[in-house]
Formats: sequence, C-alpha cells, structure tokens
Amino acid sequence: VLPEAPALRRAREQAAKAGLPYAGAVPPQEAWALVQAGQAWLVDVRSSEERHFVGQVPGSAHVAWATGTALTRNPRFVKELESRLSGKHRPALLLCRSGKRSALAAEAAAKAGFTQVFNILEGFEGDHDTALQRGHFNGWRFHGLPWTQD
Repeated sequence: VLPEAPALRRAREQAAKAGLPYAGAVPPQEAWALVQAGQAWLVDVRSSEERHFVGQVPGSAHVAWATGTALTRNPRFVKELESRLSGKHRPALLLCRSGKRSALAAEAAAKAGFTQVFNILEGFEGDHDTALQRGHFNGWRFHGLPWTQD
C-alpha cells in the first residue's frame, strides 16, 4: 500500500477538525494534480445529461449520484462506486456541479465503509455569483483545468 499523498493527508486532517462525515475535501487544482500523479481517481457524480451538455473531465469515471432531469437519487450509487473503484479503499475524488452533491455522495460513501473518498471543492461549474451565474469566480472550468464537451 502506498503512503497517502500529502494533499490527501492535509484534507483528512482538516476534515477531522471540521467534523466532516467523510475523508475530506480538496480544491480543483489539487484534485487534478493528484489525478495526474496517479494518486487518486476522479469520479464525476453528476448526471449523464450534465456531463454531456455542460462538459466533463477527460478520463474521469462516472457514477451518477442522481439521475435524469429531476435528479432522482441513484439507489445503486454505493454499489456502482465500489464496482468502479474495485473496492472501498482506493483514493477517489468526487466531482459535481458545485461541490454540494459530491459532498453528499462522499458522506454516503463514508457511511458505507469507503475510507478514502474526498469531495472536490467548488465543483465543475463553481458557485453562483451575484447574478446567479456559475463559472465566473471558481470551479474546475474557471481554473482552466482540462475538460471536454460533446
């Protein structure tokens, strides 16, 4: 077993201090560095529709937290995540639109026994600005990280 990446160790320590119910959270830039270094898997938990119409990270795995336009909770999420990660102990970074659904997904994974599931802060599109638009001050795309669109 490889030692935990320093960025994940820091995230875990911060999560413990904050009382988070999952392993921790990392900013988008650190998440991409971890993925590039082979130290974690990136799992996109957005719906297939979001990935198709808004964009996705090349090479990311996909396990929807919720499906369809109504975003109905995927009852098979934990089982599908375990299958994609080949177990419950592989470092995984979860990505959604803003970091909120991926935090819920990370919490559900932790409750199911996953030990190294982290949330990616800010999400793919980022938070709303004052005009209620995303992508203007944070998020994966805002930071210029790799993404593609169908």
